[in-house]
Amino acid sequence: MSSNSVPTVYLQLRSRVPITQGRVVTLGHVARILSDPEWEAPLRNLELVEPQKWDGNLLLIDLMQIIPKVQQLIPGVKIEPIGQNHVLVEVVQKPRKPSFLLFLLVWLLLFFGSALTIMNFHADVNMQEVQIRTVEMLTGKRDEHPYLFQAAYSFGIGFGMVVFFNHLFKKKWNEEPTPLEVEMFLYQENIDQFVVAQEYKRMKSSQNKGEKH
Repeated sequence: MSSNSVPTVYLQLRSRVPITQGRVVTLGHVARILSDPEWEAPLRNLELVEPQKWDGNLLLIDLMQIIPKVQQLIPGVKIEPIGQNHVLVEVVQKPRKPSFLLFLLVWLLLFFGSALTIMNFHADVNMQEVQIRTVEMLTGKRDEHPYLFQAAYSFGIGFGMVVFFNHLFKKKWNEEPTPLEVEMFLYQENIDQFVVAQEYKRMKSSQNKGEKH
């Protein structure tokens, strides 16, 4: 890219970016930029929009909104977009200190909820009788309270969940995503697609109303 020729700017928009409430969204926030060194700083600091309260916490910025601002900054610029043509900006509040009481409440809810789910499942399939019959087949004697087998079974459930979810507190056994992380990723992708579709519909509706007037 030579300064004597038409300057070229390569833009790769991110899919979703968080912005602290009250900050102005710049091009550097929403895109990766490749250009002549002299234009990199002005492009990164190029202001796109200042989120307002009525915009909500999600704001869609389209490439068609970005191009005129870049052309205004660099007359005669050639813009080469890479990848998707829109980005979702999430306006977030300033982070607060986590509440220990809330953490304890959620932990107790999840713990007892999971325990009740497992116990209800075991009651439905009559797991106690299954365990008694299993011990009887292995030892040849019927034991109405096979505590040793039940204890091993309980530890096995816990160990199996740790292996399945690939997590023990903050510790991960390998770099593979856990099933929960995959489901959360797919859920977030679906939400983003829905929000983008709704925002485009709203923008089109506003444009049609403006043309009628």
